[in-house]
Parts: sequence; structure tokens; C-alpha cells
Amino acid sequence: MFPSRRRPPDEPPKRTGQAPPPPRPAPPLRPEPPAQPAPPGPAGVYDWQQETDWPRQPQRPAAPPPAWIGADLWRRLPLDEEEGPEFPPKPPTGGLSYRPDTVCDGWSTRTVDLRLASVRGQQHRWDGRPREDDAAAAWDPGTGAVVVAVADGVSDARQPHIGSQLACRSAVDELLSQVRSGGGFVTDWQKLLSTVHWQLREQAGRLLRTPDPGTEETAGLLATTLVAGVATPTPEGLHVALLSVGDSGVWQIKHQELYPMLGGKTAGADGLISSAVQPLPYVPAELRPLEFRLDPGSVLLVGTDGFGDPVGDGRGVVGRLFADQLRRPVPPLGFAHLLDFSRETFDDDRTLIALWPRDREGTAP
Repeated sequence: MFPSRRRPPDEPPKRTGQAPPPPRPAPPLRPEPPAQPAPPGPAGVYDWQQETDWPRQPQRPAAPPPAWIGADLWRRLPLDEEEGPEFPPKPPTGGLSYRPDTVCDGWSTRTVDLRLASVRGQQHRWDGRPREDDAAAAWDPGTGAVVVAVADGVSDARQPHIGSQLACRSAVDELLSQVRSGGGFVTDWQKLLSTVHWQLREQAGRLLRTPDPGTEETAGLLATTLVAGVATPTPEGLHVALLSVGDSGVWQIKHQELYPMLGGKTAGADGLISSAVQPLPYVPAELRPLEFRLDPGSVLLVGTDGFGDPVGDGRGVVGRLFADQLRRPVPPLGFAHLLDFSRETFDDDRTLIALWPRDREGTAP
């Protein structure tokens, strides 16, 4: 078989013995559209993106970019007359796990707004060390309690960033277990620190490949400070209970003033500030948790000494900055940007958790 020949559309059919049909009248001519300018582009190149149906619609002018887009907005906030030098941070090296330069988080329950941020200090950005601070927070839907933990790995330890991360995670897990069984409250502070102690020792054993590393050996590898606690909604308001080990601390913003409440560095008899701490896995012989009610209009701050040292007693430029900017919850990215301020000689990692009590009409879960 041969393929059939298809007749071209303008070819008349062949009819034997018959006259051909008269030709069809030509369609009326349409007016030619006015010539359009050639679309922009290189000569001889067809730009399909410029093709539109005739007549062409007038193009709208491009909207200007939002005013907040720009590198200058996100530069570190300078709090000195002379801004420190700008340099690209080095990637962190020498760690056993991934550590981002900056982390932030934020969410709300019916009773509290939470913001969390941890940023690498300028010294660690310069020498390529990983961020040694860490933080964690969680919410128990049964009781409405919010548990928080902030830790600062001791720089003299060999893997401090692992110690701080493990301390925060294990503390939050233990706190959640206690508030679920204790009606929203911490029932055993000693057990909380003991849990973190043994988690650090077990991790040290895995890293050192030894079955039972001692406390001193664990401290040389994973030493870390810790502030941990819970904010529990009650009929009288938001009840807060916190415990600090080391020089990380607790502050409160009230009546537009920022003041320290727990932890931080202390001055000796000679008036000098000491940076010596007794960190975990060492467990203090005497535990003194702080308990108070967080009134509406006030703000709870839990952070490391990277925040506490420049804040001092809260009456300086850093204290005024945070007391002014944290009157109400800020976006999580804005919270991290605020924490990454520039102040001469203060180049340590900084970590901070902020809690704002909400009114009873809140719509969060």
C-alpha cells in the first residue's frame, strides 16, 4: 500500500467531464494596523516576551521597591560613637556538628508571647569558632506552661557548643515532664540538674569513647552554664520559677526600666568583676530558685553573659535600648537583629529569650 496523497486546501477537486466550479469571491480587505515599533532587543533576535496582541496595552511603570529593602537596614546597630570595623564572618570550624551563626524563633500562646535569639559574637566570627551559646523553649498544651532554657558553653572546654546545646535540650525535656505531672509547676529542681549532669557525662563518654567519664573530665569537654525554668498561667497571673547555674542571668523590664534579678557576674571584695564560674556538670550543693509573678506590661528576659555584661545594671545605653524596643513583642528577625548590636569590647556570643504576658482575650492556641 502507498500513503494516500492529501489534496492541498487550494487545489480544486478533479471532476471528469464537468466544468470547473466558479471561483469563490475573495474576502473583503481589512485595514492594515498601524506599524508598531520593533521590540527592543539585539538586532535579528526575536524577543518573545515582548509579543502582545494588537493594539498594545500601555505598560504600567514598575513599582518602586519597599523602603525597607537595603543592606543598611540590617547592619549591626552601633551603640558607640565610633563604629567597629566591618568584616565578613568566617565559617565555623573545628566543631563536631553544624552550628548556624544566628538562630531566632517566636510564637504565642493564650497567655504569653515568646521571642528567642542566639547570635555568634564578633570574636568567634573573626576567628571562625562556632557559636557556643544555645537556647530552647517549649509549650505544654495541657497546663499552658512555657518552659525555657538558655546555656553558654565555657570557652575553656574543648566542645562547649555541644555542651550548651545538650544542656538546653535535656533541661527542656525534663521540665516538660515535671510540669505535665505537677500541674504546670517544677516539682524537683535537683532532679532537673541531675538529669542535665548525666546527659553531659553520657555524651562525653561517647565523644571520648570511655564507658564512665568523671565529672572533671566531662567539664573539660562540655562545661556549660544554664538558666532554666517555667512560666505558668494561674488565676493570679503568670507565675515564673527559674534556676541559674553559672553566670547566665535573668532580667525584667518594668515601668520602662531594665534591672537584673538573678545570676550574672558578681564583683569581689576588691570591686573587680570575676569571670570564674562553677558550670555544669558540677551541681551546686545549694539550690536557690527564683519565683515571682510576671505582671502585665512587664517583660521577662533570660540570657547569657554576652547580653548581661553590656547590660550591666540596666541603666546604660544597652539597657535603655532594650527597655525601649521591647515594650511590646517584636518580629523574631527583628529580635535577633536587635540582639546583634555593636558595642566596643563586647564581642561574646549573645543569647536571649523574652516573654510578654498576654491579656486574657488573646487568640493564640
